[in-house]
Amino acid sequence: MKGLQLLATGGALPGRVVTNEDLSRQVDTSDEWITTRTGIRQRYCCTESEDAATLAIAAARQALARSGLAASEIACCVAATLSAPTATPSVACRVQAALGLPENRPAFDVNAACSGFIYAIAAAHGLLNTLGGRYALVIGCEALSRMVDPADRTTCVLFGDGAGAAILELAEDVPFAVTLGARGSEAIRVGGPAACDTAPITMDGKAVFRFAVETMPRCLQTVLERSQKTLADLDWVVCHQANSRIIDHCIKHLHAEPSKFYKNMDRHGNTSAASIPIALHEMVENDLLHPGQTLACIGFGGGLTWGGMLLTYEGRK
Repeated sequence: MKGLQLLATGGALPGRVVTNEDLSRQVDTSDEWITTRTGIRQRYCCTESEDAATLAIAAARQALARSGLAASEIACCVAATLSAPTATPSVACRVQAALGLPENRPAFDVNAACSGFIYAIAAAHGLLNTLGGRYALVIGCEALSRMVDPADRTTCVLFGDGAGAAILELAEDVPFAVTLGARGSEAIRVGGPAACDTAPITMDGKAVFRFAVETMPRCLQTVLERSQKTLADLDWVVCHQANSRIIDHCIKHLHAEPSKFYKNMDRHGNTSAASIPIALHEMVENDLLHPGQTLACIGFGGGLTWGGMLLTYEGRK
């Protein structure tokens, strides 16, 4: 089966920056308390005119422009989000309309929380292999600031908003592997019986930490085994940016080189499904990703879900 390679990225951040100092005036917390426990120093939050869909459209438009492709060449559009502004139309359908993607191609959302971008890429890979086509647009986007209790210091300090998009190409003879999994649990819960905004995000922090430090190394090792690679073969490991301590624990467990593990949660916080694509876009913008490099992307989060993927970058900037 053909694999996927990453051609181009796009990103979009909302207009409001919220620092730890800002939050310390809102709840009983401090910059030191947040930073030492999470590595987060600030996050971006949507203004009244912004939501997950507007950010997704901006990121997707940038990725498409940088790919050099025409909208007519995109064979499918998959958006990963748990904070879409409406159940329908989906974010992906809003992107389809805004970018003028062909109407005879699939466009839909997936919700696997913080693993969503990996799930969405896996779905796009399957669509290209079964329905035909060469290029896929995959987006991760969130507006989580509207889904937290501003008085709950255990969650309001963690989450931020943003979007990242990727254009992927189906190609022969490229290193590619994917693993996905789920363990039904309410350690992370969002929403009530009627709609997602009827109850805020709640989290059992200790349970989630234990889950993450167990799952992340195992997920990465599975990807390496399936691709017949070793950690030494990877140029980068891009994990979901939930907590610096989780990534550090994985590095220690694997006896890995810390410089291979990209981190940006200090600037963005936890952006759930947008986390990995925002990181990829930052890496491209900062000339950290170069054509021919191999990277593993690892996601884990609510559901509980996890996913890992090995990709090559053949970028256009």
